[in-house]
Amino acid sequence: MNWGIVFKSVIAFVKRLWSAAPVATAILALALMASLFFGVRSAVFWYDRPPLAERRQPVAAWMTPRYVARSWRVPRDLVLDAIDAPRPLPGGPVSLAQLADLRGVPVAQVIAELETAIAAFREDRGRSPAKSPAGSGQ
Repeated sequence: MNWGIVFKSVIAFVKRLWSAAPVATAILALALMASLFFGVRSAVFWYDRPPLAERRQPVAAWMTPRYVARSWRVPRDLVLDAIDAPRPLPGGPVSLAQLADLRGVPVAQVIAELETAIAAFREDRGRSPAKSPAGSGQ
């Protein structure tokens, strides 16, 4: 392939576009540059993202039981049982701090109970081949 011929034909095409519609050609050039910029930027951010284990947040008082279950990939019932939450939960999303207030215990105790239950679940799942992450469907 002769790159000189390709380059000359591209230049001729751009000149023809510019002579027919200079404003539209400028807008097209800006849109192509922006697309290229944001595409490269997205690819770099995706490539440099931290591994899942580093993105996982420690359990905190502001989290809801559903948020903890989804982010730590444990069953929601396990979370609710671990923190001894009333069922059904009182109207709308309820944070761990609010559930601790309902129980009348410090939020640190609720978080410790939940972290213990998550660790036990993960240890149990790691020992049993039938409950491996690939076979669990989660």
